[in-house]
Amino acid sequence: MSRPRYSPIVGSVVVVQVVVLLVLAPRYGPHRDELYFVSAGQRLAWGYPDQPPLVALLARVSTEIAAYDLVVLRLWSILAMAALVLLAVEFARLLGGGRAAQLMTAVLVAVGVMTMTLGHWLVTATFDTLAWTAILVLVAHALTATGWRRSAAFWLAAGVVAGVGLENKHAVAFLLGGIVVGIALAPATRRVLLTPWPWLAGLTALALWLPNLLWQAAHGWPVLDLSGDIREEYGGFGGRAGYVVQLLILLSPVITPVWAVGLVALLRRPAWARVRPVGFAFVVVATFFLVAGGKGYYLAGLLPPLVAAGAVVVAERAPAIRWLSVRWLTVAMVLLTIPAWPINLPVLPAATYTSSFYAAAGDDQAATIGWPEYVAQVQAVIDGLPAEQRRTAVVFTTNYGQAGALEWYGVGVPVHSGHNGWRFWEQPPADASPVVLVGFERPDGFFRGCREMTRLRNRAGAENEEARAPVHVCEKASVPWSRLWHYDA
Repeated sequence: MSRPRYSPIVGSVVVVQVVVLLVLAPRYGPHRDELYFVSAGQRLAWGYPDQPPLVALLARVSTEIAAYDLVVLRLWSILAMAALVLLAVEFARLLGGGRAAQLMTAVLVAVGVMTMTLGHWLVTATFDTLAWTAILVLVAHALTATGWRRSAAFWLAAGVVAGVGLENKHAVAFLLGGIVVGIALAPATRRVLLTPWPWLAGLTALALWLPNLLWQAAHGWPVLDLSGDIREEYGGFGGRAGYVVQLLILLSPVITPVWAVGLVALLRRPAWARVRPVGFAFVVVATFFLVAGGKGYYLAGLLPPLVAAGAVVVAERAPAIRWLSVRWLTVAMVLLTIPAWPINLPVLPAATYTSSFYAAAGDDQAATIGWPEYVAQVQAVIDGLPAEQRRTAVVFTTNYGQAGALEWYGVGVPVHSGHNGWRFWEQPPADASPVVLVGFERPDGFFRGCREMTRLRNRAGAENEEARAPVHVCEKASVPWSRLWHYDA
């Protein structure tokens, strides 16, 4: 396969993408997951019950640079999605894609709803998507490289990226399994498995993953409990149907035909025989998550290479004026994709968003609205306590978003929760009193002397998990804190 030059216009696409994400970064507020990662970053460890340490580490670096600044916090994600676009273009170039194919790849990957969403929030899915695409591109280079030295270098680079990716999210292991199966299924590449390089890459990844594995083992493998909860929530026919629908709209319904064409071409084109494992990996991993009851966005990192392959096919089949044809087709797809951005991006004023049909399309965006107001309302309850009680008061919340927000904006008293990673952190003193409870509808079974003081509200009218949540003041806990944590402390 020939390797065309890079198109200079790709750089312009990335610059525009970065500028748009920077403009959107400070709007609304932090996502509940971001609040959790910032709190985790203040308590660095080799693992947490629901994810490895990478994003918590990035959040810690951001808060050290500029404490609780959304733009600085999200800069990692913006750069990650810019890198995702460049990796997709590199895959198009590897397949022989020229200027038109590279432009189409860059634009479609850059404007995809998934890409823009992951570039707006500091979440594990952002770096999982980047890691998957980077691994696939490096493996494709390894499979097509001339000479064992170049091939070995690409394999080892893939191993390093996989190891770092596993310190972000364990799902990378499923991709690695899919790649091995894909290589074995492709006649042109299966002999690669008889060489040491893929296995050395795997050992490299395992070595980098080992600290988190040891943390999980030392804490009783809490990630397995979380996986069981996800299967229970998303399993069954409805969950699987939703998985397929989410996958088909992940970038945009109008972009889906492009990556579908790319998948078929990867599986059928003789000239692409040595990169066919990329297509097989998609089929294997997508089938596994369909059966296991996963989420469509788990496959996000597989889509950019497929978009690149589809763009190459489209560019080749365009009429004689192919540059103009591909350009206008790309513009049409962009114009049809951007209207979906407000589902997860703060394009509209908050009150306009909450009263629009976009709010019904998903609850992630709503989870970024109202935090300063909620914290102010909890603060007012704390300030209303007698001075001697304020000195000994603690806050206990139902979820990590509430706890993280109270730390982010500050309420002047210790904050605790029994949710996810918070349950592994410090507990209140056994005789802590009074206890300000956030989000507990019926606290009397676990606390005594409780009075409901207020219910949380936000001016924008966002229907999120905190809207109308009660705030109680209780004399003290009536059971051991370890029981409230749902694990043996």
